[in-house]
Amino acid sequence: MNAPVCIFDLDGTLIDSLADLAQAMNAALKENGFAPHPTEAYRRLVGSGAAVLVNRAIGREDAGHSPEQEAVLAAFGRYYEAHCLDQTRPYEGILPLLSALQERGVRCAVLSNKPEPFTRQIVEALFPASAFALIRGKREGVPRKPDPTAVREILRELSCPEDGCVYIGDSDVDMQTASNAGVFKIGVTWGFRGLQELLQSGADAIAQTPGDILTILEERL
Repeated sequence: MNAPVCIFDLDGTLIDSLADLAQAMNAALKENGFAPHPTEAYRRLVGSGAAVLVNRAIGREDAGHSPEQEAVLAAFGRYYEAHCLDQTRPYEGILPLLSALQERGVRCAVLSNKPEPFTRQIVEALFPASAFALIRGKREGVPRKPDPTAVREILRELSCPEDGCVYIGDSDVDMQTASNAGVFKIGVTWGFRGLQELLQSGADAIAQTPGDILTILEERL
């Protein structure tokens, strides 16, 4: 098998973080006088970064910045920093997958819309230091996914052409990101969104289990 670069989404792809995200946002909502949401509702609310998550949670998705958003976002950040690892864990089969990719010389990276400090905190706590060549979250001056800028930056840093990259994620945002960057995209069904959304958003291949990713790579490369 040749050695591509595999770029992984984080939440819903590598880690099951839904409970901690929901708990942190609900705490922030209550602190600021907004009603909380059931944990399952966050499957649809997350995925586009913390600022968008706040606006969705307060029912003002298209409102942009506002004092209410800033207050809830600050409260969310404080709570999540202290509690982002309470229940969050890698999905079953992810650690063996990463080991198998490393054995094959595949370089892996993480690209999340989660703010970069949280992204690094979680990845460094839950995964071996050698698992990822690069870890990227949302940074100032870099558009969030589905803009392809961050994918292209990763490919430049790793000296990898588009046709040597595989992007792996669980949502329409991930599939759109990969399409915009011109790279092969694998949708995973164990995450927050599910098979129908992945198919509708143009996944090139579907993985039902982490082991399927190896099979797809071996067939493709």
